[in-house]
Amino acid sequence: MKAIQPHPQRGLDGLLLVDLHDPGNPGPHAIRVRVHATSLNFHDLGVVTGRLRAADGRIPMADGAGVVEAVGSEVTEFKPGDHVVSTFFPTWIDGEATVVDFAITPGDGIDGFVQEVVVAPATSFTRAPVG
Repeated sequence: MKAIQPHPQRGLDGLLLVDLHDPGNPGPHAIRVRVHATSLNFHDLGVVTGRLRAADGRIPMADGAGVVEAVGSEVTEFKPGDHVVSTFFPTWIDGEATVVDFAITPGDGIDGFVQEVVVAPATSFTRAPVG
């Protein structure tokens, strides 16, 4: 599986195309998504240029969109073939925000969406708008 990883302190010129192991099948509450698109936002730029610290080798990009390939046994809100987009704070489901840092933000605290396939909790995605 192809992915992009930044080289520490080299900014946008230090982004490297790497081969990683396929993430496999999703667990009971997760889905497997084939990523078709991602976008560079200001937060991502801060991470890949080193202005915002992330773990070395962190796969960047907080925003992703793709198609569900497989769902875990407990997932009822998605099915294979559904078009989905990522959520910036995957555990914030509703109500007042309780998120205090970027520890669960893709591309910062966890790997992001510049990879061919992502396996993540179903709460990491929502349905893409039709059209």
